Parts: sequence; C-alpha cells; structure tokens
Amino acid sequence: MKNLCTCLLLFFLSAFCYAQNTPVIDKDKLFDLYQSQRYADAAVYLKSIFNDDTQDIKALTQIGYCFLMAGNNVEAEKYYSKAYQIQPHSLPILFSLGNISTKRGNNDKAKKYYGEIAKIDSNNFNVYKLLTNLYPSLKDSLRFVYLLKANQINPGEGDIAADLAEVHAVSQNYDKAYEVLNIAIKADSENLVLQRAKLPVANQLKKYQEVINSGERLMKDGMDAAVIKDVAKAYYYTKNYNKAIKLFSLLENLLMQNENTLYFTSLSFRYLKNYKMAAVYAKKTIDEAISPNTTSYYVLLGLVYEENSQFALANSAYKKGLQFKANPTIYYRLATLYDTKLNQRKAALNYYQLYLKSKPNAADDKEEIKFTKDRIAQLNLAD
Repeated sequence: MKNLCTCLLLFFLSAFCYAQNTPVIDKDKLFDLYQSQRYADAAVYLKSIFNDDTQDIKALTQIGYCFLMAGNNVEAEKYYSKAYQIQPHSLPILFSLGNISTKRGNNDKAKKYYGEIAKIDSNNFNVYKLLTNLYPSLKDSLRFVYLLKANQINPGEGDIAADLAEVHAVSQNYDKAYEVLNIAIKADSENLVLQRAKLPVANQLKKYQEVINSGERLMKDGMDAAVIKDVAKAYYYTKNYNKAIKLFSLLENLLMQNENTLYFTSLSFRYLKNYKMAAVYAKKTIDEAISPNTTSYYVLLGLVYEENSQFALANSAYKKGLQFKANPTIYYRLATLYDTKLNQRKAALNYYQLYLKSKPNAADDKEEIKFTKDRIAQLNLAD
C-alpha cells in the first residue's frame, strides 16, 4: 500500500510539473515536502513559482490543497475560490470549498457549494451525506429530504440509515424506521449501532420478544444504558416484572436512572403488589421529575411580584417554592415580606426563626443573619 501511494504521488507530481511550460518546478523538492508532510512549506514554494494572478487551474488547486492540509483555511479558500471562478462545475473544487466553509463555520456557503454538486451529480451519495450534517434539527424538512435521497442511493450505509430512522421515529413513523434499519442491518449484520437503534423502534411496534432477544445479546458486549432501558421495558410489557425491576435497578446502580425508568420501576412493583417499594419509587419519580432549581425559579417569580407591589402573588409564589424544596433564601424572603409589606409580625417571626434553623451560609449570608437575629429580638420585645 505504501509503495502504491508513493507511485501515485510521483505520478501526480510528474503530471503536475510536466503541465507547466514555465516556470520549472523542482519535483524532487516538492515530493520531499509532501513526504514529510510539510504542506505549509510546499504552499510557500509553489507560491514562489507562480504569480498571484496565475490562471493555471492545477497550480491553484494544488496550492489550495497544501494550505488546506497545513490548516490555513483562509489561504486555502482564497486559492480554491480562484479555481472556482475558472472551473465553477469542478466537483473536487466544490467539495473543497464546501469542506473549508464548514470548517470555518459558514454553513450557508457550505450549503451553496454542496447544493451545486447535487445539481451537477444528483446521485452523489457523499454530498447528500454532507448536506444532512448542515441541518442538525431532526424536524428540519431539508434534513429529511437529504437523508432520504442518500438512503435511496445507498440503503446499506449505517450512519445515514440510523439518522433517517431517527427522523422517522420523531415523526412516529415507526414502521418506516424499522424497515430502514432492517435493510441496513442485513447489509451489515455486525453493526451494533444499528442494532441498538432498532430496539426502541421495535418496542414501539410491540415487537417485545425481538427486543429481549437482541437486547440480551447486545448487553453481553457492554452495559449500554439505552439498551438496558429498552430491554427492561420489553420485559415490563411482557409482564415479566421481576426481570424488568432487575434491569431498572441496574440503571440506578450505574447512576443512569431517569424519571421514565423510575416510573416503570414503580409500576412493576405495583403489579407485583409490593406497594411499599412502589411508593418508594413513585416518590423517586417525583423527585427526579422536579428540577433542583425549581425553588429558585419561584423565588425569582416572588421577587418580581414583590417589586411590582403584588404582595399576595409574591406570597403565593414563595410558598409554592417551599413545596419543592425549603432553603434559607425562600424563608428569608417570606419573613421580610410578612414583616415589611404585609405587616404580619407573628408570621414574620416564624419565618425568621425558620430561616436561622435552615442553616444559611455563615460567610455568604452574614448580613442577612445579623439582621434576622436583631429583628427577632425586636419582635420578641414588641410582644
């Protein structure tokens, strides 16, 4: 293989150098620069031979290629753009410009160049694959169009099949997703990515035994959380609740549980009439579903209401936050609200005391703690 690459490189250099009448290129020097991967030096060398206004397409693309390989995308684009003006329908030039545009984050330009390739060669699989990456949203209609076209050209290509199946699944076209994955798996039966992607689709189609059989084999190759979840669900749907619980618990041991897996665990215990554990996991499900920041959001809402003199609404917001998680901040806000805005001193005293009991940070909340202690003393004297 190494000898073949060397021969091809020598052939390219010979053809490149032979095509130039003037000036003469030292092909041995250029070959050495390529061999040692000194592409920046090769670009500088070629630039020293050709004028900036050269119209030689081979020279322009070769200099552009050297800059591209050297990581200088600005100069690479400059020379490929000159070549593009001379040969606007050259696929290699368009691919290079599309690649450079993507690297520089200019997706609109990349779409333009790749779109031109698609017009010239409507059966070019690679360009449709590249175009799909420029439309990351699963709900983007153009992503679906390009995925569909690429899959039609090469239905056995795993990456495109998996991506297309995902788009079908988002649209709840599970039959189509299953068919796309099946065809690709037949072309590459050892592709574990495709096999994993098929499990949630098969679950949706109630092919539970297939999920169990395939999933159990996949779990022997590694503990993938998504696979475990899909197999556990299949066991749940086939009423094998003990096995479902075992797998859901495994996810919990791996710290990979989520609201959904905890919910199914609770249901499984319920069907086994283990109501104690069903209640435990129902509570875990609720805790998992609630953001740890929910209380903070209600504090913010209460502050907004309070600053807008909507004191009743502020009171409701703060108390709603307490239902999720009590923290020093929310007790302090309620205390000052009752004390300074609602003139309910008894309630204020209660929340000031709860604030101190909730152990606020002695360093960060130094001023609030001092104020609270002083205010409690004043309110107690007033009584």
